[in-house]
Amino acid sequence: MRGGEASSNLKEILRKLGIRSDISRRITIVMYELEMNIVIHSLGGEVAVYISSDQVKVVATDAGPGIEDVEKAFQPGYSTADDAVREMGFGAGMGLNNVKHFSDELEVETGKGQGTSITAVVYL
Repeated sequence: MRGGEASSNLKEILRKLGIRSDISRRITIVMYELEMNIVIHSLGGEVAVYISSDQVKVVATDAGPGIEDVEKAFQPGYSTADDAVREMGFGAGMGLNNVKHFSDELEVETGKGQGTSITAVVYL
């Protein structure tokens, strides 16, 4: 699967389920940002989506280097993306900030050299 494809697929599923477009947009942004973080910053990973009657939970887990400074990683403009990624138009340092902004709940589990697991919840 290519970067961005999973979030596009999720958007279509949410539409078919009749999720309001404003809520669907928030969920899709969260999914896209987490998906792209795996592509850009890790050696691979997975994203799982759990949909219930009152919320959508997105869980992204990767085998990357971990986030050294979580507080700093959520600051707008902070990025550890390399030049090649930035030249492609990614790595602007807004991804995790967007996830935080569009989520109702957010949990980050990470350790240097241990990968990262991010759980984001959007209420329906």
